[in-house]
Amino acid sequence: MPCEGCTCGLRENGGNEEDILGQTPVGVRSFTAPAHESGEPEGVEPAVPLRSKQWWNNPSDGLADMCGAYVERYLNGGLTMNEIANKHKPIIGIAQTGSDLAPCNSGHVQLAKRVRDGIIAAGGTPFEFPCHPIQETTKRPTASLDRNFAYLSLVEVLFGYPMDGVVLLTGCDKTTPALLMAAATVNIPAICMNVGPMLNGESFVVISELNCTGYAGQRLVGSGTVLWDARAALAAGKIDQLQLMQTVATSAPSLGHCNTMGTASTMNALAEALGMALPGSASIPAPYRERGACAYQTGRRIVDLVREDVKPSDILTRESFENAIALNTAIGGSTNAPIHLNAIAKHIGVPLSNQDWQDVGYKLPLLVNIQPAGEYLCEEYHRAGGLPAVTAELIKHNLLPHPDALTVSGKSMGDNCRDDFSTDRRVIRPISNPVKTSAGFLHLSGTLFDSAIMKTSVISKAFHDQYLSNPNDPMAFEGPVAVFDGPEDYHHRIETGDDIQAGTILIMRGAGPQGYPGAAEVVNMIPPGRLIKKGIELPCIGDGRQSGTSGSPSILNASPEAATGGNLGLLQDGDVVRIDLAKGRADIKVDPEELRVRREKMGLYKGPKSQTPWQELFRENVSELSEGMVIPKAVKYQRLAQTAGIPRRNH
Repeated sequence: MPCEGCTCGLRENGGNEEDILGQTPVGVRSFTAPAHESGEPEGVEPAVPLRSKQWWNNPSDGLADMCGAYVERYLNGGLTMNEIANKHKPIIGIAQTGSDLAPCNSGHVQLAKRVRDGIIAAGGTPFEFPCHPIQETTKRPTASLDRNFAYLSLVEVLFGYPMDGVVLLTGCDKTTPALLMAAATVNIPAICMNVGPMLNGESFVVISELNCTGYAGQRLVGSGTVLWDARAALAAGKIDQLQLMQTVATSAPSLGHCNTMGTASTMNALAEALGMALPGSASIPAPYRERGACAYQTGRRIVDLVREDVKPSDILTRESFENAIALNTAIGGSTNAPIHLNAIAKHIGVPLSNQDWQDVGYKLPLLVNIQPAGEYLCEEYHRAGGLPAVTAELIKHNLLPHPDALTVSGKSMGDNCRDDFSTDRRVIRPISNPVKTSAGFLHLSGTLFDSAIMKTSVISKAFHDQYLSNPNDPMAFEGPVAVFDGPEDYHHRIETGDDIQAGTILIMRGAGPQGYPGAAEVVNMIPPGRLIKKGIELPCIGDGRQSGTSGSPSILNASPEAATGGNLGLLQDGDVVRIDLAKGRADIKVDPEELRVRREKMGLYKGPKSQTPWQELFRENVSELSEGMVIPKAVKYQRLAQTAGIPRRNH
């Protein structure tokens, strides 16, 4: 008799309970677990046992029941037992950062298919999963608030799920460091694959007031950079709001991230410089067919990395970070790079400080002639040879600190790039004809703050002539300050403050990790329109950041920030500040006793209230920009796959 309510018909056809419990019941054909499969693993023997099989193929120690529980839901979509449980077949995660909310990275939605193809072709099984979206141009109060959030989320995914390796789909500014920080923390084999920059923005309506460059009848319009140029032209009354909107819109002609050497292009170039991406991959424009081919090869390579047991800790060494600093100078990289690389270094256990950025990178030349420090855009940069060509130039002149540093390709930086010289010397200059000599970051300290950086490659001739050319006080300037408590205060007062004149130093405070919160890109302030019309630039200093696409030679990332007791919080309009680049000093010319009285009277600088739970948690658990803006409690958790083993069973 059939069981009450039974619809399978097994009993009435002569079946029994043992058949139901068996892998393949009598009379039932299974494609999921074919009866004829021997159960012997197929494929290449990995160097170490695959961690994913602790979930899916580990019947010892009384875990047979849990293997069944772990496996069964993953068969819902048509996967076979062999694809999951084969001890030679690695499970590869694809960390997907593309979505409708993250248009810079949305190209990854399609590219992930080619990554999958590569993983499968190499004998792995792909598992794609979403990451917390980070869109630089949209997230308020600032996208950098989400970097640590995305980091924490990805750590939990990589550690708590059965993955043997991961492809990090990077692109927009903060996605690259967030994913690399997590990969460093968990320390399973990982590889980066950038979405790629947009195609060139080109405007056929010549707006002569903007600092755009290009060809006869058209002008190159760099994403981000053109916005800052247009903002100044608007303030000076040279263009109207409609012209600004039209021009800025031309800078984003395709899928991809910024086509200038902003933070996105910088961080993806530095992922390659660190050795965490395939050589030549960072600069491929998003729509190019090479981008899809790169995705496929990246998918293939991560399977090999798992089998060879090459982990981030094998790649992310002190030597690789020094290479990245050197190459950051040569490409004219973003001032956000020290924040993010210092953070990645902390999570892999490599000492790295802002002083290292000056010591290793300052005296090196700028070779890449790309906006905002140069003329061209990322299409020309890629066609000229990309990062391998820049690396080859440094190697030729013994300027790359460590050519023997290992990369995910399985070869060293030197073997990847040696003699791979540029095919377009307008865009990637030779050492003998650089865009600028001694073009790295300066590290400043003094009574104004303990640590801040200045990007010297964007110091214009006008700025140099106005502030750094006094023969009696070379490379130094001082002046009265105009202090702004956040961008709202700045926009409210910049055009009405009659005390803001040539030589005034603009101060932005309350813009750091705790004060804002999240450290916003608001320090690159422009002078009042009346001064812009006269061609006058004003120095900017702040405890926040500025867009990597900005050409402003601001003094940035000042630490400690005002909100944690930094002296920026004590400044008053009219105080005199002195900057000495030759000595690396930034000082307040106010009597120390007066500063003590102000501190006692004013107390700790107060920023706006937190608006969300994460903002409050972030503020309570974040370090200074000079320390990478990391969560200090998270730094102690390192190389989890090796030190913490496999998480406890869940049932």
